Amino acid sequence: MKKIAIFISGAGSNAERMILRFSKMEELEVSCLISSKKNKRIESLCKQHDVSYKESPFRTENHQEIISYLLKKDVGWLVLAGFLKKIPEEIIKAFPNKIINLHPSLLPKYGGKGMYGMHVHNAVIDAREKISGITIHYVNEEYDKGKIIKQFNTSIEDSDDSNSLFEKIRELETLYFPQVVENEILNTP
Repeated sequence: MKKIAIFISGAGSNAERMILRFSKMEELEVSCLISSKKNKRIESLCKQHDVSYKESPFRTENHQEIISYLLKKDVGWLVLAGFLKKIPEEIIKAFPNKIINLHPSLLPKYGGKGMYGMHVHNAVIDAREKISGITIHYVNEEYDKGKIIKQFNTSIEDSDDSNSLFEKIRELETLYFPQVVENEILNTP
């Protein structure tokens, strides 16, 4: 049984899809979820599915505490699902090549510090790109520079704006993120 921790900062829709999908599996389990802010809806979902829920502001003084918590939960993988904090080097070293992130653009374009959510979609629309998408990648010490696992794209029409692009990207996330996470974790020793 491979156990994962999901880290979130927002509404947790991708985390919810993974909890529901993996709760039906024998070889993969969401052991815990860490949210950087209060999230009653996800906390309730975690209780329903026997997933430990923890809130952490992710300040420098608690990195070792988080690592200890994850090890106590027997976590082998971390999945960042809308997590907006930079993962500290200590955590990256504790889970080398075992942290997966989702980014809402086709990296290396529109990545880096401050590039998340609508900031990415606004930049893509402003640049008049014809294609955007999602990148599922490993996390290293630099924002959005880890090895790419998979990318999925969507076309951008002249009539698209940041909001319609957001919806297209959300659809790609819904279709592919849990599936790619599952395949990557189950097929990596």
